[in-house]
Amino acid sequence: MFDHVGIRVKDFAKSKAFYVKVLETLGHKLLKEYTPEQTGGSAAAGFGTAMPQFWIGTTSPAGPGHIAFTAKDKAQVEAFYKAALAAGGKDFGAPGPRPEYHQSYYGAFVLDPDGNNVEAVIHNFKP
Repeated sequence: MFDHVGIRVKDFAKSKAFYVKVLETLGHKLLKEYTPEQTGGSAAAGFGTAMPQFWIGTTSPAGPGHIAFTAKDKAQVEAFYKAALAAGGKDFGAPGPRPEYHQSYYGAFVLDPDGNNVEAVIHNFKP
């Protein structure tokens, strides 16, 4: 069901240090980190085992959270996006490849009624 989840933090360095120590006990480690210069304003860090599944960040253009749901294929990503808009969600990134994440990433982003960034994603997209 879930691909990855993100939360906003107030003190990035303090939160990153906290999660490095705490998640290490569960076998997870810091796998990816972005500076404000790389993202256009937000520091971010992703934790997991093989790929980042839990993210922390300092700012978000959307609400307090981000959640990405796993889709089976491109058609499901597109159906998710259409259904979300029809249900009152707002466009936050039409379905498409996201090579800035990785070469086979295909996702769609919407803002839910509370302004949270909600996504559907596949990781096996072949451009």
